[in-house]
Amino acid sequence: MKILLIYPKYPDTFWSLKWALRFISKKASLPPLGLLTVAAILPGEWEKKLVDMNIEKLRDKDIKWADYVFIGAISIQRESVKKAIERCKRFDIRIVAGGPLFTTEYENFSDVDYLVLNEAEATLQPFLKDLGNGCAKHIYTSKEFPNIKRTPIPLWELVNTKKYANMCIQYSRGCPFNCEFCDVTLLFGHKMRTKTKEQIIEELEILYSLGWRNGVFIVDDNFIGNKYKVKKEILPAMIDWMKKRKYPFHFGTQTSINLADDDDLMRMMAQSGFESVFVGIETPDEGSLAECGKVQNRNRDLIACVKKIQRFGLQVQGGFIVGFDSDPPSIFERQIKFIQESGITTAMVGLLNAPRGTRLYKRLTKEGRLLKDISGDNTDFSTNFVPKMNLEVLVNGYKKIVRTIYSPKYYYKRAKEFLREYKPLRNKRHHFHFSRIGAFFKSTLLLGIIGKERFQYWKLFWGCLFKHPRLLPAAITLAIYGFHFRKVFRNYL
Repeated sequence: MKILLIYPKYPDTFWSLKWALRFISKKASLPPLGLLTVAAILPGEWEKKLVDMNIEKLRDKDIKWADYVFIGAISIQRESVKKAIERCKRFDIRIVAGGPLFTTEYENFSDVDYLVLNEAEATLQPFLKDLGNGCAKHIYTSKEFPNIKRTPIPLWELVNTKKYANMCIQYSRGCPFNCEFCDVTLLFGHKMRTKTKEQIIEELEILYSLGWRNGVFIVDDNFIGNKYKVKKEILPAMIDWMKKRKYPFHFGTQTSINLADDDDLMRMMAQSGFESVFVGIETPDEGSLAECGKVQNRNRDLIACVKKIQRFGLQVQGGFIVGFDSDPPSIFERQIKFIQESGITTAMVGLLNAPRGTRLYKRLTKEGRLLKDISGDNTDFSTNFVPKMNLEVLVNGYKKIVRTIYSPKYYYKRAKEFLREYKPLRNKRHHFHFSRIGAFFKSTLLLGIIGKERFQYWKLFWGCLFKHPRLLPAAITLAIYGFHFRKVFRNYL
């Protein structure tokens, strides 16, 4: 068999980091870990080729070469998925599709030959067996949450690592919490399923053997969902390995805010090379937190938690939402105030949307308020249900938040607040990359000379150079991120 694995294109959105990646001459932030894992499950003797449409064009000859095309995607890639399917159909190539988009919206893709849904460890082998026996079905599903201790190492040989800003691995699936708007537990369950420390070290070792010496994103929806195992097994193993290998990587991941409750956990994460964590803050309003079931965020000083995490050397990137039924008219000003005071420079603010199958989706359906499926881009100024707040007021309030927090004045002020609180460890070894030198010179030209924010750029630069000189690379990175965010929201700034 000849198998073509296609990863569809992302539009220009908040997390695409398209405009920031140009400063370091990279095409995409992360390789498609899901498809690489699927490739590793497929028979070893089959020929495999990966086309990530975020870094290269899908050519007709690639499609014609294949016996089967495998497509994996999330909802934000929907439009690119449709175009890829249309092109494959033009050449009468059979399509196998899976991943979150197809799992939740499979009925919208009747032109796909085989829908292998849910987690590949549970559904791919039955499909392959039936395919070999000539009796493959149209849809394969499973209610099983498979043991990921048996998940193979992704097939990294299919990837040109030089095209990406970061590599990625997965340690766990699932989340112990039950936020109403979130589809993580719908897809992966509440029970935390984890890999062994041996698996994690082996995956890091393979990336190291490929010559990778940069960032590694651990893609877990909640890395600390099982705090005990993370502290007792995973982080000690990572700390030892990083020290042995002279700190070749730095890590980022996603966690819940209760990370701030455990000093030892934060200290160990910093020691093992973590530099950033994405945290779902959502809202400073207690009523809205209660409404959406965000119990881990309630009855705590969220700003104090954020600042504490950052003092341990972990940059907090935050997710925020407006549009809850309980949101008061003051929510827009409160969100702006919270974001500024917290020093969360990378603040993703979106309108509330209801992913298919979530508790929120079911509630809104019952109330007759659901309008359509989500776009997948929670910063595109749309919502898929009728909000309790007047829609025009909601959208205008959202635009005000974005217009304010990403204006140069507010953004650079927030960056300075973050750098003042941020206390990274001093014993890490950072590897030299020519791309960083190029990024610095590009930033001085685009931001410091011809950019509208040149006054704020140089104020941040000189202030950091004299007060926090070792944080200057972080300051330049934040300035570049700000450039990207303003490009994404350019029509509203």
